[in-house]
Amino acid sequence: QVQLVESGGGLVQPGGSLRLSCATSGSIFSIKRMGWYRQAPGKRREFVASITSSDSTDYSDSVKGRFTISRDNAKSTVYLQLNSLKPADTAVYYCNADRLLVGLSWQYDVWGQGTQVTVSS
Repeated sequence: QVQLVESGGGLVQPGGSLRLSCATSGSIFSIKRMGWYRQAPGKRREFVASITSSDSTDYSDSVKGRFTISRDNAKSTVYLQLNSLKPADTAVYYCNADRLLVGLSWQYDVWGQGTQVTVSS
């Protein structure tokens, strides 16, 4: 059963924006750190942004100032706002939870299935 579900990817022109969502069916309050990662064709998966349970955020240098991570506990969803997109941002974007309480069971290092972001004119 998939516990993290990403959505919001698509095709966008350079300079455009997208908002990615990562919804969890577990307890969002159990997550200490939620991260977004991306993997471009032929490249290794790389860190993009993260947010902690205390709302502390971190970004990779390549997206700092353009992307914003946030969370809505009421919707059990973490968002990644992507602005000023560049072709180099093209990748599959994944969300990751360091830990997640699902019912009475803990899961660790949980990944979603990914959502494709393509930046092209």
